[in-house]
Amino acid sequence: MKQWMGVPVAGALLLSACVTINVYFPAAEAKEAAKEFVEKVINDADKVQIKQEPASGGGMAVLDRRIELDLSRFDPWVLVGVGSARAQSAPDISIKTPAIQAIQSRMESRFSSSLRAGFDSGALGFTADGLISVRDASKVELKDRVALNSAVADDNRDRNAVYREVAVANGHPEWETQIRGVFAKQWVSSAKSGWWYQTGGAWKQK
Repeated sequence: MKQWMGVPVAGALLLSACVTINVYFPAAEAKEAAKEFVEKVINDADKVQIKQEPASGGGMAVLDRRIELDLSRFDPWVLVGVGSARAQSAPDISIKTPAIQAIQSRMESRFSSSLRAGFDSGALGFTADGLISVRDASKVELKDRVALNSAVADDNRDRNAVYREVAVANGHPEWETQIRGVFAKQWVSSAKSGWWYQTGGAWKQK
């Protein structure tokens, strides 16, 4: 009798060991969130318009939660009601937390007060990792260089913080690198004509 009592427990442990939950990065939703954030920083908030795009049918564009059994291609557990489960709707990437909005407000104020002039003159550029850099200090008067360098350092601190905060706020700290990549592309996409950005290790003017 004692010998058979352990069978259900062993079966349950085996089942739990075979179950995996795959959570895919929602690229399309992250792109929309990045666009909203970036364009509010660069432009007047009243002029920001977010264009709704249909969610891609690709697997990586949607948060896909699946429960699957590693028992070859055929899943016999479907016959008893245990199979795959998939989220039916794409999730939103939240950028509305107090921490994120505080960072956004600081960046918006800094951009309008000092950084925009640096981009217009060609002194500043967007880097490939979602930060900004002094590309050509000669475009800035000597008396203004210390203040510009300080503004760049402050902005890069906020940029690093917001990429981390967006990932954490959405329950997936491991998404930080992907969030950064999406934002890095969006800064360039939203840049004005004549602004500089980094690509392939070189500077290019938009």
